[in-house]
Amino acid sequence: MAVQSTLRHSAAEEAIATFVEKYGELIRTKLRSTSKTTRLLCTLALATSIILAGEGTRRKWKRKREERETGRKLVRTNSWLHNKDGSRTIYVPYKDGTSKVVISSTKPLTFEAHRRLFLNPPRVSGLGDGHVPAAQTKPGLNLAFLHQFLSLMSIMIPRWTSKEAGLLVSHGAFLMLRTYLSLVVARLDGEIVRDLVAGNGKAFLLGLAKWCGLGGFASYTNAMIKYLESKVSIAFRTRLTRYIHDLYLNDNLNYYKLHNLDGGVGQGADQFITQDLTQFCAAAANLYSSLGKPFVDICVFNYQLYRSLGPLALTGLLSNYFLTASILRKLSPPFGKLKAVEGRKEGDFRSLHARLIANAEEVAFYGGAEMEKTFLNKEFKSLKNWMEGIYMLKIRYNILEDFILKYSWSAYGYLLSSLPVFLPAWGGLGGATEVAGATAVKGGRERERMKDFITNKRLMLSLADAGGRMMYSIKDLSELAGYTSWVYTLISTLHRAHANAYYVRGRENELYSLSDVQGTIQKGFDGVRLENVPIVAPGLWPQGGEELLESLSLIVRRGDHLLISGPNGIGKSAIARVIAGLWPVYRGLVSRPKNNGEDGIMFLPQRPYLSIGTLRDQVIYPDGEADMREKRKNEYDLKRALEQAKLGYLPDREGGWDTRKEWKDVLSGGEKQRLAIARLLYHEPQYAFIDEGTSAVSSDVEGLLYETCKEKGITLITISTRASLKKYHTYNLVLGLGERGDEWEVQRIGTEREKMAVEKELHDLRERLAQVEKWKKRREEIETELNKVWVGGQEEELGAPAYVVGEEQQKEEEQDRQTEAEETQDEYQEAQSRVMSDDEGDETETEEQRAGTEGSGIVV
Repeated sequence: MAVQSTLRHSAAEEAIATFVEKYGELIRTKLRSTSKTTRLLCTLALATSIILAGEGTRRKWKRKREERETGRKLVRTNSWLHNKDGSRTIYVPYKDGTSKVVISSTKPLTFEAHRRLFLNPPRVSGLGDGHVPAAQTKPGLNLAFLHQFLSLMSIMIPRWTSKEAGLLVSHGAFLMLRTYLSLVVARLDGEIVRDLVAGNGKAFLLGLAKWCGLGGFASYTNAMIKYLESKVSIAFRTRLTRYIHDLYLNDNLNYYKLHNLDGGVGQGADQFITQDLTQFCAAAANLYSSLGKPFVDICVFNYQLYRSLGPLALTGLLSNYFLTASILRKLSPPFGKLKAVEGRKEGDFRSLHARLIANAEEVAFYGGAEMEKTFLNKEFKSLKNWMEGIYMLKIRYNILEDFILKYSWSAYGYLLSSLPVFLPAWGGLGGATEVAGATAVKGGRERERMKDFITNKRLMLSLADAGGRMMYSIKDLSELAGYTSWVYTLISTLHRAHANAYYVRGRENELYSLSDVQGTIQKGFDGVRLENVPIVAPGLWPQGGEELLESLSLIVRRGDHLLISGPNGIGKSAIARVIAGLWPVYRGLVSRPKNNGEDGIMFLPQRPYLSIGTLRDQVIYPDGEADMREKRKNEYDLKRALEQAKLGYLPDREGGWDTRKEWKDVLSGGEKQRLAIARLLYHEPQYAFIDEGTSAVSSDVEGLLYETCKEKGITLITISTRASLKKYHTYNLVLGLGERGDEWEVQRIGTEREKMAVEKELHDLRERLAQVEKWKKRREEIETELNKVWVGGQEEELGAPAYVVGEEQQKEEEQDRQTEAEETQDEYQEAQSRVMSDDEGDETETEEQRAGTEGSGIVV
């Protein structure tokens, strides 16, 4: 006889077994009733779906693997992919792999549509005076703040189908869910207390189970609210940052104009784009939960309390809100203005540190640590005093705020909760329950009172929390107004620089200001031409500029190499800035090639710029690796450019093309300048401006670099004070002539006039060399006279003391004489070589070249 099992199954296990048995039998019955054809078709369908799912999974895995490999390659080469719609796909390092990011540029039509919001605000906002508010404009809770915030919202939420709108809707849904959970918790709290007082254990335990289940769901809701708020903040910041970057970094050179011409945001654009923008997005994302959610809570909880406590309680609550808001608004410090000034002082302190880091070597050479520390301590003390003043204001305000919102509101809540008990006629449903329960059992009525009191108390606590957040949001709104003003000012200034909207109606334009630009820039000209162009160093708007040259006119044709020379500070580099478009063309016409780089024009500044990235990026800058591939160039072409610039050893020395270093610290001054020449040889432009681009290079290497550029067909326009560079150029533009230094002249190098000037210089040097022996004799006579002294009315010659006239002093005197003679001899030989080179140039000069101003060439 089998032994019967003593194990007992639980009710849950039996229910599951019954469920499985029931539906298993149902499926078997269905299968028995189907035909073979149906079974075969179902089997084929199942097999097909498995095969297709496997193939889809394989393709998806293969695509992900290829994308992962592509991402690693692009991250290694610091490159990207061009998409057909004009966007770019970049890969950024993420955990152990890469993350794909698609960046779409802002359309020009979007900028034009937004321009009226930032440059032509409505007059009712108080900003419609025709110009952008300065960074010192005092922000506040007014119509100006409303217009500024809505203008920025049009950028952060471009359309209702955008990702940001979906995040806001999701955030709002979770906030409404939390409001509903607050009502459920309030009722459940009252029921638990009622069952506890009544001694109903079963109902009490059931209520605790409900409480725990509801608590888990409420915890998830609160976590999702914080998570979605962070996602909204990041989404807002992403939209604004990309919008500002597209407006800040473009072909209009707004990143240069913002600091050097406009001055609307001072030198703190980096702080605007990083710190202030981050704080604004965080405050804007928190605005919905700190202002919108409490407002909904107040409406819902007031309705529930109106039903429970009656109209008198509702009137008291509303009057309490308005009274509290009036008191706090009247006594609240101007946090928006204080925060704006604090941000400006933080930016000044940060800029001093950035300035010290950028000029650490120069400060170290001068030993200026103490002076720099004085500047830093002074600025920090100003910031500290301002922040301490804000904290002192916050202490008094927080005392008042906490007393009103916590303690006075709690006492007022107890008073309102007592209305159904002491004034049942004015107590709403609670009062009606109280009147109806007057004849009931005494214990039951007290339990109902306890339940109603706990429920109303919970509602009032939630209401007080919502009201407190509403009152606290006044301070948050003031700070948000400060951040909004700064970000709005930044974007307004960028729009002004982008549209060149500096003309103000009704205001007189100052001479050579940004509102007085009347010149023209023509792009697409095969050459460089200036016609009656004044060279003016611009001032920050609305100030006028300083005129360096009254009117400059010249034409540089292909093959006519031009050297621009003159004393320091006369305006040589200013000519390059005007042609490059950095400085305005106030009058006249400037014509230049259309493109920068290949088959166009290229500018090499005085300070070589080395970007972040690989060694390859340094040679091909401003191209990327993808641009290099599109031009059908490879590392062999880069190697050849480096060899022509006498830097062929760099790839082997630094570890290859993909090496990443801080190149400005790795390369020497001469290597930086030769690397700039290598960029020039890589891009192969038709025309090149070289501004003191070989000042740290030896003369022999300098000559090889210039000859290589000329062999490449690059027309050179060099700004330099070195006379030795004349032999590599055809014309010389001399600045700083005349009594006031404001005249200029174009001279053809190797002409008869220049020969005569060199011959005159040679003649002067020969005369000076002929007088060397005479100068030596005169020096001996002077030394003899100095060795004589008058003693007692008689002339007596005394020798110099032994410690004065020694062997070392005689050697030094002899060395000085030899040095002077050698310098004079070197000058003579250099002048003679220049004459010989000019004679050689004359032998090959044609009649058309002697004309100077006919055909191609410099036309003045």
